[in-house]
Amino acid sequence: MRERLFIADLIFVVFLIVPGGALSQTTQPSATLTVNGHSGEAPVIQAGGRSYVDVETLARITNGSIRFNGNQILLTLPAPARGARMTVPPTRQAGAAPAAPATPAGFSKGFLKAGIEAMAEIREWRSALESAVQYGFPPGDNWINRYSGAAATAISHASAAASTDDDRQGFQLLHNEFNNMQSLSNQMLSRRKSMNYIPPNALQNDPIDQKILACARALGEMAAAGQFQDAAACH
Repeated sequence: MRERLFIADLIFVVFLIVPGGALSQTTQPSATLTVNGHSGEAPVIQAGGRSYVDVETLARITNGSIRFNGNQILLTLPAPARGARMTVPPTRQAGAAPAAPATPAGFSKGFLKAGIEAMAEIREWRSALESAVQYGFPPGDNWINRYSGAAATAISHASAAASTDDDRQGFQLLHNEFNNMQSLSNQMLSRRKSMNYIPPNALQNDPIDQKILACARALGEMAAAGQFQDAAACH
């Protein structure tokens, strides 16, 4: 029985052994590690997107033993503590194709950062347009191109950063917000060029602007939650 437990434990531990210097390592603060019902503090090393702990530390926490024989590491773990559960990953049959990795749920960090930056650029664009409506448009159209161009660049960065299903669905709503802002901007500039009177509170009564504000609130809630949530205001 002890040999079976040792084999199962060794399968689990082998993923924790990394040759020295093989990966770029970043040591994180100590974390509580629980193995077979035994718990203890252990420094965690982040490398290649995975977490590793030192085998000597593992042996200490589990009250196991470790021996070094040349280039061999012999690690023996005790039987699991009463009530502990030990899970061994199933062995893949020879010739079977490896399972495709599951797509992470929620927004990726890269897309979330790029999406927030794009939302900020759209907000700056709207603020500039709102000021122009309230206090008078500057001469020419170059002033608005600076804001619309910055927003377009930020949108392209968000598109490139999208990697998960939530990212792609969230980007579609973000792109809709950009398109609505472009429509509102073009509408106001067209009215100005036609010499039509634009009241200072024109944006407050504009349905497109109201949709932009509602979508911005929905996108902000999504960013805070870190995952996609459909929003009618962004369609």
